[in-house]
Amino acid sequence: MTRTVFYTASTLNGYLADEGHSLDWLFAVPGAEGPDIAAFMDTMGVFVEGSSTYEWVLRHENLLAEPAKWQQFYGNKPTYVFTSRTLPVPEGADVRFVNGPVADVLAEIRAAAGELDVWVVGGGELAGQFLDLGALDELVVTFAPATVAGGAPLLPRTVGADRLTLRSAEQHGQFAMLTYDVGPVAGAAGADSAGARLGNAGQ
Repeated sequence: MTRTVFYTASTLNGYLADEGHSLDWLFAVPGAEGPDIAAFMDTMGVFVEGSSTYEWVLRHENLLAEPAKWQQFYGNKPTYVFTSRTLPVPEGADVRFVNGPVADVLAEIRAAAGELDVWVVGGGELAGQFLDLGALDELVVTFAPATVAGGAPLLPRTVGADRLTLRSAEQHGQFAMLTYDVGPVAGAAGADSAGARLGNAGQ
């Protein structure tokens, strides 16, 4: 069965990016070897990200000028980008723009993944929408030995221990990777009511 995974890197104090949308803190870790991201990506059939994450990847990897890199990273797998703006697409990339709530395209995203899984690349608010729907199955956070004063939060939601079960804790160089199974929304009506709220808000 297709699972949805939010796999990300975070500062120790829970930020995905600093106030200037920078990830310099992540790449400044000396001599650090992170987890095998290539092996993880092989298990994913669809990538999902917000506009800020998408634009950062385009800039950081210079993908508009070097579109061949997109195939190296993503292959022919589709990437869903949630945005209300018109954004560029690297030549040959399967990028599908979505303007609306996760609830409206959740079935489509899962179908596009086939027998593989869905990776919510970022950001935290987008992952939170999957969580609200009871549609987030796994949370994997690689914590870097760094803090920032503020910025984009890891997961801007209140989530109790009743929904998170620690499955593993691993050291990868200077990084600590924690993997949690995410439980369902309490009550059968939880996902329906959350979906209705998101739909009414038009987020």
